[in-house]
Amino acid sequence: MTADGSRLSRLRRAPHSLTSRVTAEKRVPLIQVAKTLAAMILAWFTCLLIFPEQLPIFGAIAALLVVQDNVDQSLSKGMERVIGVLLGVSVALATGTFLGQHSWLFIAALVAGLALGWALRMTPSAANQIVVSALLMIALGGLSLDYGIERLVETLIGALIGVGINALVAAPVRTVPVHEALVSLTENAAAALRRIADALDRPRDDDWLEQMHEDARTLQVQRTRVHALLRQARDSLRLNPRSRRHRRGLAADDALFDRLQPIITQIGGMSRAVYDLYEPDLVTDPQVVGMVEEIRRAAHDLELLVHDGGEREIPTEPPALTAPYTIPRPHPEHWVLIGSLMEDLRRVRGRITGELE
Repeated sequence: MTADGSRLSRLRRAPHSLTSRVTAEKRVPLIQVAKTLAAMILAWFTCLLIFPEQLPIFGAIAALLVVQDNVDQSLSKGMERVIGVLLGVSVALATGTFLGQHSWLFIAALVAGLALGWALRMTPSAANQIVVSALLMIALGGLSLDYGIERLVETLIGALIGVGINALVAAPVRTVPVHEALVSLTENAAAALRRIADALDRPRDDDWLEQMHEDARTLQVQRTRVHALLRQARDSLRLNPRSRRHRRGLAADDALFDRLQPIITQIGGMSRAVYDLYEPDLVTDPQVVGMVEEIRRAAHDLELLVHDGGEREIPTEPPALTAPYTIPRPHPEHWVLIGSLMEDLRRVRGRITGELE
């Protein structure tokens, strides 16, 4: 297998294991852990200054939950936590008023909290906040209205501290992984094109063709990953004080991804056509020989989209594509495959040059 083929093959998903269900591919950045810890400690002591007679459990929990991957998520989690505590306190007080202080009051609060979350069409995590807050209210403070108000204020303090620290201290920006993944996707797409050209360059056996097609199919997995990374990057810049310097680069990556998506689709179609309709004597057809060179030129120019920074007006290396390749008379036996490849190659070329934008 070639180096390009090995690189594409590594994109296949590994089998799920028990540990993979509770672990992430990468550790959370240490700065994010430090910010979470700082938010919890600051919320703890701030709430102690305001409510010295109570342990600030609600404030610390709010700070813990609010420091998220980006500022927009932090704000959403903060609102979710405050609303959850407000409704949870209300549930605890209401059930306590009607049922009194009994051991099974916890069950009643649990049922009422879930029912309220369902009735309000709240997300599962938001509904869980209601239940947890109601149970903590009953367990720690009883059924006092003053205690409930204090816990609501405490939660608000913890949420504000969490949002503030996440926004002001190295607010997370997720644009670098997007660009790296786009470069990798483009290089792998070019490698897949070269593999298609190699299939037409000299006779190949079934195993080789199957590997070629599998390599092309893995591009779909990588495209899905890049799409997810783009969403994360956009979310990381929303409400982020550091967003201005990163928005232009993300917009360029977004435009490049829009250009790449149909190219990936065409490469998949070319690979499938070769895999299904391949015949060893294709390599002797003069029309196919010329097409091989055009496919390799397309792969060359595809890589220029990232290695020249996507700026086709001032390239550091001239494009290799010539005028569109034409076939005056198709082969009587191979015309279906040749025609399919020609149409896909035309579309790939048009996307690379921008003619089909």
